[in-house]
Amino acid sequence: MPNTIVNSASTVWNGELFSGSGSTALNTSGAGSFPVSWKARGEESGSTTTPEELIAAAHATCFAMNLANTLTKHGTPPTKLETSADVSFVAGTGITAIHLKVVATVDSISAEDFARIAEEANETCPVSQALAGVKNISLEASLS
Repeated sequence: MPNTIVNSASTVWNGELFSGSGSTALNTSGAGSFPVSWKARGEESGSTTTPEELIAAAHATCFAMNLANTLTKHGTPPTKLETSADVSFVAGTGITAIHLKVVATVDSISAEDFARIAEEANETCPVSQALAGVKNISLEASLS
């Protein structure tokens, strides 16, 4: 049975929502601490991160890992996967859409088989499953 791995992040917030600010830290890896604010989240993204940017990073990473594994299971391991995720947020509504995009270098696979396998990887991606409440998650998958 696989071990349960727990990862941790934390946020310290100072003040009220609209004028306050804080920082979020990646505790497990120690990779860094990043400033957060409502202005970055609800008005304009910039040099301050947002929960949606962190979700985008997690989704792009998880999907790339899952696609690499799914392609390998189908006998067509990838040489390279370039994956991005765009997470749309509307204040007062929440996360309204996520668009995953992957451009892959995979030898000996048809575009149709690749699209089918990419969709399978999206459906079985743990982060995609965790974000299933988002009504509009789209995938754009192409070979390089």
